Amino acid sequence: MSVTAVPVARRPAIIRLALTELRLFARERARFVARLALPIVLLVIFGSIPFYTQTRRSLDGHSLLDAYVPILIAYSLAIISLTALPMVLADYRDRGVLRRLQTTPAGATRVIGAQLLAYLAVVAVTVVLILGVARIGYGVFLPRQAAGFIVATLLAAAAMICVGLLIAAVSPNAQAAQAIGTVLFFPLMFFAGLFFPIPVMPSFLRHLSHATPLGAAVQALQDAWLGHWPHPLQLLTLAAYLVVAGLAAARLFRWK
Repeated sequence: MSVTAVPVARRPAIIRLALTELRLFARERARFVARLALPIVLLVIFGSIPFYTQTRRSLDGHSLLDAYVPILIAYSLAIISLTALPMVLADYRDRGVLRRLQTTPAGATRVIGAQLLAYLAVVAVTVVLILGVARIGYGVFLPRQAAGFIVATLLAAAAMICVGLLIAAVSPNAQAAQAIGTVLFFPLMFFAGLFFPIPVMPSFLRHLSHATPLGAAVQALQDAWLGHWPHPLQLLTLAAYLVVAGLAAARLFRWK
């Protein structure tokens, strides 16, 4: 029995747009490699410092590096969603690419959906690389609740990508999109625990962290990492950001 390839023209428009975006992303190798390399570089730096690799009784025999891998995954989501995606999509508007797309049957929903699919693929590659380097290079254990980890990662990635799409939708140009994304990046990473672990934050900041997309993402990922199913409230928080930001991006999307 032979398998017949589906002609490109017969593929759904959203798939064709997503594949085109991935090809464009791959052609700009410097930007592609940089986005994938940043969290890996941080992982290597942390893994080279004994303070992070020593096991601790307070962490049930795990190291700080074990606890930081979910945070580095959240970091990669933030880098891709807040600093890469908004600038690229806004740049398409500046150069008239979106205006030309407006004359085709591809509506705003398809364009946004294609961006979501393309960047989900990039996130998947990044997460696999982080897990592979952490496991092979430093013996970090893999998530013990694999299904919960996959669900949390997909929801977190989709939520953050939709936030990035919303930034791109409302930004007048690529420079503004980059500025807005950068301004959001640091406070969101603070609440994700990159600078101070979430458990040592004051009570008010901990509750505020759980209400942010990256804070909820890190909590969900860490729960799955330790073998627990992510708390429903964390998943609902991520789903809410996904729906609200996604709908707002589609509603406010500007072609020019």
